[in-house]
Amino acid sequence: MKLTALEIKQQTFEKSLRGYDPAEVQAFLSLVSNEWEHLIGKINDLEDQIDKLNEKLKHYERVEEALHETLQTAKDSAEQKLGGAKREAQNILEKAEMEADSIVREANQQRQQIRQSILRLIERRQEIVGGIRSYLEIAHESIQHFSKDEADIYKLPKGENAGEPALSEVEPKLASGFEYNEREKSKEHKHAKKDEPPTPPGTEEMDDILDEID
Repeated sequence: MKLTALEIKQQTFEKSLRGYDPAEVQAFLSLVSNEWEHLIGKINDLEDQIDKLNEKLKHYERVEEALHETLQTAKDSAEQKLGGAKREAQNILEKAEMEADSIVREANQQRQQIRQSILRLIERRQEIVGGIRSYLEIAHESIQHFSKDEADIYKLPKGENAGEPALSEVEPKLASGFEYNEREKSKEHKHAKKDEPPTPPGTEEMDDILDEID
């Protein structure tokens, strides 16, 4: 049963002998009525505040739900981006490793080629040195043969007088010396063709080897 302040004020009691003082009862009822009216107003205010708080709570709940959804979406997006970044990083790493392996293999191949070219150059140098040595030996032998003058064609005949020798005495020696020189040259040419060419060998291949190294 819900009482109002007016009902409290208008409440009546039956009179009896030796009962309460009606004035005091009425004063107390007025006091209770006023206090009750004050409490009812306060309760109404509190109910209004509760309603407002409930509205705010619902609003905050909706905001919280929206934030939760946004956070979940951001989390999912971050996980997707992180996964994509990891995959991309892995691909870049694998590609870099493959390129590094390719560079190392190519460098090793070039190193091997350069080493082989250097070995060929060393061998060619030894061949050239040997060819030059053979050429110089042949040239030295030719100089020795040329300086011997076994036919005495470069010596003037001694006459009684200190004048010039007769042409008839010099011509046979010159002819025999010329034939001797021709024979020696023919022998030297055959000997040189058999052993080594007169020019240093291998010089015509130096440019090709240098081009190959470049």
